[in-house]
Amino acid sequence: MSNELKYEDSPYLRQHADNPVNWTAWNEKSFEKAEREGKLIFLSIGYSTCHWCHVMEKESFENEEVASILNKYFVSIKADREEMPDVDKYYQDIHYLVNQRGGGWPLSVILLPDRKVIFIATYIPRENQGGFLGFKELLLRLNNSYRENNQKLLKAGKSIEEAYEKYKNFRKLTTKKDNEIIKKFVQNIKNDFDFVNKGMGTAPKFPQANVLSTLLKIYLLNKNPDALQMAKETLHALRKGGINDQIEGGFYRYSTDEAWMIPHFEKMLYTNAELLSAYALLYETENEEETKKVIEETIKAMKERFLFDGLYFCASDADSDGEEGKYFVFKFEEARNILSENGFSVKEVNAVLNYFNITESGNFENSANNPYLLSDEKPEHCEKAKEALKKLRQNVPFPFIDKKILTSWNALFISSLFDVGEKVNPSYIEDARQTLNKLLETLYKDGKLYHQILPGSILKKEALLEDFAFLSEALLKAYRLTGNEKYLDKAEDFLKTAEEKFYRNERWYLGEFKAQASPEDNAYKSPLASVISAKIEIALYRGNQEMFAVAEKMFNEDSANLEDYPQAYPSAVFTGIQIREKQTLLKIPKTEYENSLPEIKKMKNPLILTVKTDEEIFSGCEIYACFAYGKKLNVVLEEVTKRYNNKLK
Repeated sequence: MSNELKYEDSPYLRQHADNPVNWTAWNEKSFEKAEREGKLIFLSIGYSTCHWCHVMEKESFENEEVASILNKYFVSIKADREEMPDVDKYYQDIHYLVNQRGGGWPLSVILLPDRKVIFIATYIPRENQGGFLGFKELLLRLNNSYRENNQKLLKAGKSIEEAYEKYKNFRKLTTKKDNEIIKKFVQNIKNDFDFVNKGMGTAPKFPQANVLSTLLKIYLLNKNPDALQMAKETLHALRKGGINDQIEGGFYRYSTDEAWMIPHFEKMLYTNAELLSAYALLYETENEEETKKVIEETIKAMKERFLFDGLYFCASDADSDGEEGKYFVFKFEEARNILSENGFSVKEVNAVLNYFNITESGNFENSANNPYLLSDEKPEHCEKAKEALKKLRQNVPFPFIDKKILTSWNALFISSLFDVGEKVNPSYIEDARQTLNKLLETLYKDGKLYHQILPGSILKKEALLEDFAFLSEALLKAYRLTGNEKYLDKAEDFLKTAEEKFYRNERWYLGEFKAQASPEDNAYKSPLASVISAKIEIALYRGNQEMFAVAEKMFNEDSANLEDYPQAYPSAVFTGIQIREKQTLLKIPKTEYENSLPEIKKMKNPLILTVKTDEEIFSGCEIYACFAYGKKLNVVLEEVTKRYNNKLK
């Protein structure tokens, strides 16, 4: 027996189509049913490659007893967080407000029929554990409370809603100077830094690519040694760790331990996109071959598994045959045998197994091994060994791939390809440009941008703020690296449309839903920070002072926590630097443009943009005035260097 989710496009929703729970999708019909029948609503938000979502499904949503409770007393709604990031963000914010800690997935929400939240949590085990209510008991108690004393729950729902409105309406303008915020950003990260295993915080540990990128940009601007050390050491630890697929390439979403050894094995397009941009900055900074290699391996992995008709699928799961990591891990005997069968001597086999830390005792469940590196000293024929181990993996089916093609995540990946093309290997510029053109051709139809498409489906869901934001950034990178004006024009058009759709009463919203945009980075970078950054860049290219002033006002409107907790706002920290330090545009005579780029690139200054002009002299300009002129490039570059030198220390 199946439920209404069988009619949905979302792979995540369709995964639950055969649950005994009478699931419905997020739509007005579902909420009207709850009001009409006077039932509480159980809202479950997740995504198709989410490990704990699978666990809760197996424990509770496939359980007949739990399904009976839900079907009798609740209207049950499933939402795909990748399809509806605005809805997800709204409830994640409420989770933080209610529980005073970050949320995650699955997100489990109990709503009144009028949609007010009365309970919110993440994964909930089916049975009571350690003094905490299990899911089954929780549902029964909440339903009984609603039937017997619903005034108490109505009051709770109203209280949470009022607290949320107060929380979102709080505003405090940033008063600190950029150098003070930068110092606090670096110091706060240092306070939370794991100097043994690298990275921030404790298990579970996430790469936090945008923090690493901002640290590297700060180093390039002011040579802060702590910023470089933390970013560099973390990126090298990630590269060598088990969070990086050492055999096929590509990074998993996060590590379950502090040493980056054992991940949950799902791979997300956005994780790899943002890490590619960070590694491109690292390569620009230190020019090491191992950094270049991990960049190339990551791109290759994304192309092998996710590339479809010129665009990229969004994620792959952790499980094969219902077992987490089964495809990715190795038993010692099997690994040893496959290497021997491929012509490796006993000595060579041992060297390969030692290099990848594949042992008899293992480091994962059932004595299996997830490969990781302790050294960059490769054994002979390492690439051949990886091919043999990859062949061994083919005995197990590759995990499920979510074939949603998301505009926002593809745009992030396109931006990362442009970053790699600019800083590492110019051949990726054309790769990025072709993917960008394919994205516009596929998801921009009849003057309307869309959020997603699946192979064989039609365009339905219109674009959200993150789609306009990240695509505009990708278009600006295309303009910067190709000089084609059409990309600049399209970026400006998209930002104008985004403002018309999502900027209301001096507030940015993530979509048509009531979720407000925040400059805080979460699973990936903040769409709001990206929108403002893109507006600043366009204003500079156009010489549009009014646009710059509007962008600055928008930034100040939402900078409430930036000076107190800058480490949570890495993208916005750099956006603030763009505004306050007045990003520089180098205007270069078109006849001198190509010859000038190598010298400009040597400066490694993330605040410098370039543009071709018909003028015969070089000039350096910020939004309100040009401050340097000369017939020779070096004269202008000297003035630019003086302008930024020591300003941000």
